[in-house]
Amino acid sequence: MDKSDFLKSPSIVAIIRGVKPEEAVDVAQTMYDAGIRIIEVPLNSPDPFRSIKNIVDSLGDKMLIGAGTVTTKDEVSKLKDVGGEIVVSPNMNPEVISYTKSLGMLSYPGVMTVTESFQAIEAGADGLKVFPADVVGMGFIKATKVVLPKGTPMLAVGGVSEANIDEWIKAGADGFGLGSSIYKPEMSLEEISDRCKKVMDLV
Repeated sequence: MDKSDFLKSPSIVAIIRGVKPEEAVDVAQTMYDAGIRIIEVPLNSPDPFRSIKNIVDSLGDKMLIGAGTVTTKDEVSKLKDVGGEIVVSPNMNPEVISYTKSLGMLSYPGVMTVTESFQAIEAGADGLKVFPADVVGMGFIKATKVVLPKGTPMLAVGGVSEANIDEWIKAGADGFGLGSSIYKPEMSLEEISDRCKKVMDLV
């Protein structure tokens, strides 16, 4: 299976910030059953690499699993060691991008300017995480796509929810990173499932 297909437009990256290792698999399975195929565990979650390993061991053959809030090469190495396949960053660090690619992983750095977008692509990024999307604005994606290499994926992350996904799609977003709108640590599995299904219906 070519998991990069999961990133074809429009794609959803589920950001499960705050998940604990002992509940990570149940949350991931619930999301998978609802149609989600990409999961990101932010590194400011409790024991994130153990959560990632648990999800990889259980669902790694049918989901694209990685880490978010990745800012150093050491974190990229640790993610590789536990079987993660996608590196999502809040910033654009050429060294982190090129190192990620040297390990055969997918790189989605955070950008909020045209200059950063081009620098990320030149460093080898597979796609761009427009972050924080609600600050940058929908017009940024539409305008930037005119000058970026054709086919460059742009994910809108930050302030995106089921209430405005349709608008972001019209603005040209190829995918979305969704966090609190589909997952919070206090949510029941039933609520997580319902929210994920609603989002998947929209895209």
